[in-house]
Amino acid sequence: MRRYILNTSVLSAVAGAWGVVQTTRSGPRDWRLVLMWVSWGISVAIAVGTVVEEAKADRLELEQ
Repeated sequence: MRRYILNTSVLSAVAGAWGVVQTTRSGPRDWRLVLMWVSWGISVAIAVGTVVEEAKADRLELEQ
């Protein structure tokens, strides 16, 4: 769990939610808002996937 919390890519992706939330509160509700949420979700998924792959690589190195 610590790998996810302390990883800078995950932290920056989660921090990016602040801008999306602010836009959701004050901005117009149109297709661009949906794309912002989708892109934020993709960036979080990529960041978490990267941490998972790094953890797998670390485990493989330890096994060898």
